[in-house]
Amino acid sequence: MNTFDRHLLREWLQILGLVLLATGGLLVVQVLFSDLRDLNQVGAGPTELARYVAVRLPSFFSVVLPLSLLVSLLFVLGKLHRANELTALRAAGVGFARMTAPVWLVGLACCGLSWWLNTAVVPWSVEESRALREELEFRHQTARALPADRVGAVFSVAFDHPEARRVWFFNRYSKARERGYGVSVSELDPDRRERRRLVAAEAWRDPVAGGWVFRDGRELVFAPDTGELMAATPFRERRELGYDEDPELMLLIDRRASRLSFHELGQLVDHLAREGSPKLPAYAVRYYGLLADVVGPLIVIAIAIPFAVSGVRVNPAVGVSKSIGLFFLYYVLTTAATTLATRGAVAPVVAAWLPNAGMTAIAGWLFLRLR
Repeated sequence: MNTFDRHLLREWLQILGLVLLATGGLLVVQVLFSDLRDLNQVGAGPTELARYVAVRLPSFFSVVLPLSLLVSLLFVLGKLHRANELTALRAAGVGFARMTAPVWLVGLACCGLSWWLNTAVVPWSVEESRALREELEFRHQTARALPADRVGAVFSVAFDHPEARRVWFFNRYSKARERGYGVSVSELDPDRRERRRLVAAEAWRDPVAGGWVFRDGRELVFAPDTGELMAATPFRERRELGYDEDPELMLLIDRRASRLSFHELGQLVDHLAREGSPKLPAYAVRYYGLLADVVGPLIVIAIAIPFAVSGVRVNPAVGVSKSIGLFFLYYVLTTAATTLATRGAVAPVVAAWLPNAGMTAIAGWLFLRLR
């Protein structure tokens, strides 16, 4: 590593650190603005609020990293370009590839960091912050003396399990008690005709013995050909060991893709693919998009270098303002790709990579102009 490499890294990493700190401060404000009122309403104290913010912040890291890389690189390279330092190196026969080699090495390290963030840190943050919020809500609802089956209740939960040919419906499911109320489970024949139905006042999954336990219900048997009720048998308690549905997966249905962790998206995409659901593209694009984000730091660097050092020598802050336009363009590409996938024009995995492909093409065009 020569003198210029150390100089470049020192200048860049200082600005990168400042941008990360500034962005982190803005994120704290954003979290407080969006969640403070709701947390106060459920009785969160200062300690619980601080814990929630600390747990929630890492969920933004995967977005903050490429943004900070772009802003800091545009600023530092623009500053060096304005001071004629890059021009002097080029006059000495040093190419842009060698000149920016330390930046590319840091970019590779950031790709590994992005993978770790998207697959470990961010999923933990999303799930843990949700659990903290639900814990506060359960405690608040209990203090209001709500009935036990209404604490943490999610209403009208439906779930189709095509491989097992079972369709579930809960009038409500209490996440606090981990029980469903007003339960109906229909078993279908290969032609999707109902042949058996269990209706019960409540049901829960038995994590020890396996299967589901139904209480205070009735077993209904139908003739699949005619739909006629053939038998109705009441029961006090019934255990179905063959039922392996996961209530956590049931509750993921219809949640916004942006509010699910990487692991939850994987579970849901796998289920929706087996079901052949029209909801699959939106979740699949988000899932594959998180994987595609791993190469984001390299794409950001590929755009920032020619963007910052080409053209007239202006104030470095001008380069920072250009980043707003670049991120707006990326947002437009992402929205267009998601729309194409939702309409079936392209596969979700293709749609997930389209924004990166578009930005890579822009980077290539900028490098060609630079030459």
